[in-house]
Amino acid sequence: MASSAEYLAYVLDLLASVPEVTTRKMMGEYLLYASGKLFGGVYDDRFLVKSTDASRAILATEQTPYEGAASMLLVDVEDADAVAELVASMLSELPKPKKRQSRR
Repeated sequence: MASSAEYLAYVLDLLASVPEVTTRKMMGEYLLYASGKLFGGVYDDRFLVKSTDASRAILATEQTPYEGAASMLLVDVEDADAVAELVASMLSELPKPKKRQSRR
């Protein structure tokens, strides 16, 4: 089941105070980036973030975004300030974006 645009809008509202949030649509789901770093996504109308020390300290419910994927953590917090703090604390633990090779 693909995620709805309405749910994505809800998640983006939660992330409004997080700088440089961008999305990328991928097979009916949405990947979420902050400052160029992939930190989570919207899968089947569920807001999931990568499992890091910072995210595990706040969130407990692990879910799999799709069959065969690594577990992620379900964001079950509806406080936009708390979500912004969560993402900010995760960013230092996430790898820098890889440089894309140009296609010729």
